[in-house]
Amino acid sequence: MDRLTYKSAGVDLEKAESFVEFIKEKIKGLGFQAKLFGSFASGVYLQGYKKPILMMTTDGVGTKLKIAQELGSHHTVGIDLVAMNVNDLITSGAKPLGFMDYIATGKIELEVLKKVIEGILEGCKQAEMPLVGGETAEMPGFYPDGVYDLAGFCVGVCEEEELITGENIKPGDILIGLPSSGFHSNGYSLIRKVVEINKLSYSTFMEEFGKTLGEVLLEPTRIYWREVKELIEKRVEIKGMAHITGGGLLGNLVRILPEGTKAVVEEKKIPKNPIFDWVQRLGKIEREEMFRVFNMGVGFVLVVDEINASKVLSQIPQAFELGAIKAGERSVEIA
Repeated sequence: MDRLTYKSAGVDLEKAESFVEFIKEKIKGLGFQAKLFGSFASGVYLQGYKKPILMMTTDGVGTKLKIAQELGSHHTVGIDLVAMNVNDLITSGAKPLGFMDYIATGKIELEVLKKVIEGILEGCKQAEMPLVGGETAEMPGFYPDGVYDLAGFCVGVCEEEELITGENIKPGDILIGLPSSGFHSNGYSLIRKVVEINKLSYSTFMEEFGKTLGEVLLEPTRIYWREVKELIEKRVEIKGMAHITGGGLLGNLVRILPEGTKAVVEEKKIPKNPIFDWVQRLGKIEREEMFRVFNMGVGFVLVVDEINASKVLSQIPQAFELGAIKAGERSVEIA
């Protein structure tokens, strides 16, 4: 019997080290640098704040990864990973400071993971923050060949007095929506079931969308930091913000509402995106279930008073009035 090594057991330390070196080289072009990147701990400078609050988020990409891995397309899920975290973070009014990733796989496939990292760096660029560090875990026997999982972690900061909590939302305030780029990273277990039941292929060209089904489903999650940053810098008063992820408008918008208020969303004001009609039709999915699972074309929602609503609409061309806050039991109503 040959002498056992870590490599013969399935863990290739040389590949892991090669991947770290690849990341170190890539972050040089990011424009936002961490301190001591590649050491046991890394960080960013915190300057210019009087009473700072550090805000933190963690999230993944979900079963959208299965489609990426089936198609061998790994760049966009890296963007998704950053987006899911950053969009959550900025609802508080915090500025993204840095991002960390965790990649777990049965076997390190360098070319695959390089694509993932390139997507993560693209997401960091859009969010104007450094990749601070991460962990790549090679776990043979735990994950099947060709499978990896992703988790992300984001840290941000804001002044305590500028924290956006939603506590001042009141009847008469306006809901402003920002359009999604598609399904984002939610509802993919249901989408995959619809694809399976209808015996569809991800490589099928979809005439109505002008691209393959796989390309439609792997459209990366939109990152809303630059729009929110512009509003904060222009001193637009924002009372509350919601990232519309799993749970849809019904499950996410309610999270920022004070007691005694309800959000009334006018469905007719949401810009039409045919991919939602497509999945509803093929899956025979009830309307309420659609709004409970998917973003339905609304990726991010701001709550402002009437005066600031006009400022948001004038400064963000794609923004649209979505509905209003009314008195009532704390809930979200689709009208």
